[in-house]
Amino acid sequence: MGMVDSPNGESRGRRARQKRKRIGFHIDMTPMVDVAFLLLTFFMLTTTFSRANTMEINIPPEETEVKIAEMNVMTFRIVEEGQAYWSIGEAAPQEIAMYDESEAIELSKGLRKLLQEETRKNSKLVIVVKLSGKAKYKNLIDLIDEFNLLKIERFSLDDFTARMKRR
Repeated sequence: MGMVDSPNGESRGRRARQKRKRIGFHIDMTPMVDVAFLLLTFFMLTTTFSRANTMEINIPPEETEVKIAEMNVMTFRIVEEGQAYWSIGEAAPQEIAMYDESEAIELSKGLRKLLQEETRKNSKLVIVVKLSGKAKYKNLIDLIDEFNLLKIERFSLDDFTARMKRR
């Protein structure tokens, strides 16, 4: 079982006169197959598979009403791909680019700086994120990732309202 044999044959044809003595050999492959399967089993049982990346979002109970002062609320509306508006309290919304023009991978430096400054100014700031139907899910995920990097824990997701005050 599991052997490799070499024929112990004689040469045929024109070179029949020249006889070379060939030594027959056989290799038993059973131990090698056993070791291969043991290694395969070992690596299958000890490997850690990659886990899905998930974000934990704590949702408050629906019955609870939280009152927050208007000056402590920053509204961030994502209108379309890469186009967003922000405002604090009842101030007029200001446009801000979500991504740099050269790269659409990272959020823009202006947006990152805005979030850092506003959270530094007001430690009680709550950010309300509103996502329109034209925006992509990627925009929301990128923004929440940025909140996690900046250690912003007070944010909320809300229904999008098209009504915006313009200057």
